[in-house]
Amino acid sequence: MSSPRIVPVGDAAILVEFGQDIDPAIQAQVAALAQILEEARHPVIREWVPTYRSIMIHYYPSLAPYEGLAAWLHDRIQMARGQQAVSRRRVTIPVLYGGEMGPDLDAVAAHTKLSPDEIIALHQEPDYLVYMLGFLPGFPYLGGLDPRLVTPRLATPRTQVPAGSVGIADAQTGIYPLTSPGGWQLIGRTPVKLFDPEREEPFLLAAGDILRFRAIDQNEYDSIAAAVAAGTYEFTAIEPDYQAGS
Repeated sequence: MSSPRIVPVGDAAILVEFGQDIDPAIQAQVAALAQILEEARHPVIREWVPTYRSIMIHYYPSLAPYEGLAAWLHDRIQMARGQQAVSRRRVTIPVLYGGEMGPDLDAVAAHTKLSPDEIIALHQEPDYLVYMLGFLPGFPYLGGLDPRLVTPRLATPRTQVPAGSVGIADAQTGIYPLTSPGGWQLIGRTPVKLFDPEREEPFLLAAGDILRFRAIDQNEYDSIAAAVAAGTYEFTAIEPDYQAGS
């Protein structure tokens, strides 16, 4: 892994780059530094935004010069690089595949030359790493899609994709947390809310989580959706038992 770079961005932000690739080892270093920043709560830092391979750190330039904060960050980067493997939450997302919920399942089948049942089985098999959240509040970019499922985006994006839709775009899969336009190939839908501003923690997922999909039928989908609407559904993440880098 190459040495991290600390780069000024304008007069109120610093970018820390850990590499150029989408790689679990790089994401583990991003997660380690994010954890250190969370624990330190440096008064000069306003917020930080982790991505696949970097962290953008926004700060108050009136409270500290760039050089001083960059030196502080350099020390924390060394701490992150020497940190033990990062614990991950393991979460399971229920999905109703195909039909109205997954209108592009047949198109993905035609492109991949697999049957819809094979696509559903292969989509459930991996442990996906949540590399980052973006595009929409709580939208998880997941790494680990089986190469046999790689399918290009729609030639013409939809103007409205329902919240909870599970899609494939090239070598990635993800979940739309809100109704929005989008061009991913939709293969299913989850009744679980990934983003809810009324919750104490609005985001269901976080960068670094390990996610698996679980196929459900219409009855279970309706039952979960009713519980979510009533505010009685309890999403329970499995306690950390996966170590990044292990």
